[in-house]
Amino acid sequence: MATRGQFQSEIEGLNKQIVQLAIASKEALNNAMDSLFEQDLDKANSIIENDYEIDRGEIEINDKAILLIAKQQPVARDLRRIIIALRIVTDIERMADNAKNIANSTILLGKNYSSIPQDLRKMQEMILKMLQTAILAFQNEDIALAGKLAEMDDDVDKLYKTIVSELLGETATNPDKIQYVMQVAFTARYLERYADHITNIGESILYLVKGENYSLN
Repeated sequence: MATRGQFQSEIEGLNKQIVQLAIASKEALNNAMDSLFEQDLDKANSIIENDYEIDRGEIEINDKAILLIAKQQPVARDLRRIIIALRIVTDIERMADNAKNIANSTILLGKNYSSIPQDLRKMQEMILKMLQTAILAFQNEDIALAGKLAEMDDDVDKLYKTIVSELLGETATNPDKIQYVMQVAFTARYLERYADHITNIGESILYLVKGENYSLN
């Protein structure tokens, strides 16, 4: 069985890897949105191809967490730390999947459109603030910050509904733009789901600190 000092060191290393994976997921989102607005199909394909690196990062963290349980046989809060690591890394991987989905929509749209609603950029900015808040809350085990994610997610949801409503109106007046409207609506949905996974991370932080399940969605 590992000593207490070794256990703490390995937990800290695990947490650093989780933060690094979250940053990689953020970069995937930024690149996906840039590819969409710039109609950069090469960049979109690159995002899809590189998604395996985040998948591999998730597997590596999972393996380390399971090995740590086997070596240390933790209980109570120590066990919660490892369980939370597994939960959070799953959400991060799914966040990256949503970035990949945006890249897929970019490819399906091709270069046959003139513009993309700027409100998608607003959603992106709001989500990046959410992610930064979640990272700080995780690093500091700050439940006040984690709790703020619920209100931030509500704002993302409201903007998502506005975007979809406007897109549906555009379909009614321009039925030939159905493919464009569908892919842009999907993109908005992928952004909304990305934000939901960040909110899940907030719930995991609350569970870690308080030992109780909370719903922020």
